[in-house]
Amino acid sequence: MTVERMLRGIAGAFVLGTVILAYTHSLYWLYFTGFVGANLLQSAFTNWCPMMTLLEKLGVQH
Repeated sequence: MTVERMLRGIAGAFVLGTVILAYTHSLYWLYFTGFVGANLLQSAFTNWCPMMTLLEKLGVQH
């Protein structure tokens, strides 16, 4: 699996997970959902994402 595909999977899991947690536990989890969305938006303009850097350092193929 490539870095890009893994990144999309992780972001999707974070968004779905935090929406479920916001529904079942606390609406404060939506702040994390917003953080993930903002990070995806900034990475579209800068072509840099902290999670991609982390995945590359962990040895995921590019």
